[in-house]
Amino acid sequence: MTENQKSGEHDASVSSVLGNAAEALGAAVSRTIHPIVEQYAQLYTHGARTPVLRYPNEYGMEYEDIFFPSLDGVPLDGWFIPANSDRLLIINHPMPCNRYGFPGHIAPWNTMFGGFEVNFLPELRHLHNAGYNIITYDIRNHGRSGAGSGGLAGIGLLECRDVVGSVRYSKSRPDTKDMRVGIYSRCMGANSTIIAVSKWPEEFDHVEAFFFHHPAPGQMLVEGTANKMHLDAKNTAEAVSERIYELSGFRLEEMTPTPYASAVTKPTMMSQLERDWMIVREDMEELFDSLGATEKEMFWIDGSDQRFSGYNYYGEHPEKLVGWFDKHMSRMPQA
Repeated sequence: MTENQKSGEHDASVSSVLGNAAEALGAAVSRTIHPIVEQYAQLYTHGARTPVLRYPNEYGMEYEDIFFPSLDGVPLDGWFIPANSDRLLIINHPMPCNRYGFPGHIAPWNTMFGGFEVNFLPELRHLHNAGYNIITYDIRNHGRSGAGSGGLAGIGLLECRDVVGSVRYSKSRPDTKDMRVGIYSRCMGANSTIIAVSKWPEEFDHVEAFFFHHPAPGQMLVEGTANKMHLDAKNTAEAVSERIYELSGFRLEEMTPTPYASAVTKPTMMSQLERDWMIVREDMEELFDSLGATEKEMFWIDGSDQRFSGYNYYGEHPEKLVGWFDKHMSRMPQA
């Protein structure tokens, strides 16, 4: 494996789109339209719990193991990484990652999403070196956090409760309760944050800036994958939606942050790997346009077409990420 292949900087082949993800996740039911239907339905209904393999101290950062309840009581495990400042970032991860990243370099996870590791620790180190305290944690049914909602996933519809739990936890700690706060959320974490802000806006009044990387309207990702595999996108999405309904009662078209985005009114950066074959550009532009913030910016990332390679981007190129929070959290907030 070349260095580019280790980080996903090469383009994807159709055979590596999801590999045997259904088998890896224990899927038992096939769909005649294409196996991708069952693979997505299982992933979107149950998620995937992956191991936490790397730790902040391996990257020169002291940290504290933490745990706290979600809004509905699910126990959540995470890290607090202290810095010598009054600025705090709360960080939310994608599905099927965890606070560390995604172990795509080892079995069985190397059959999914390109077969390379996603490692968030270099990114966390850049933010820490820039003076940010960090709370990052595993969302329900991921990493070492508890099983919530009967083990069901909602791609943000249920996980939004965890975002509120993390914000409340930051307010409960004597050393962080008075800190200035920004939120950085990726993929499912971004969906969860946007939905949480819409449902419980009072919990986020003190947040000064948001950064959403690869937010994920669920139907868009299915349609993007169908297009990549030369399937009928509409029929595939309908089949996935019906199967998700059979498994959980949710519909695929519900699993989107776009209808909630107008509630996000604080300065917001949104970023997306431009050649990501899982996206439909018009859907991403609709989500960005729907954000209620008057001060917002869209950053299209140049790179390969593999979505998960975008999760390694800020570990190697932190300027936009650090710069956004520096811009909006270095000045004093307006009363």
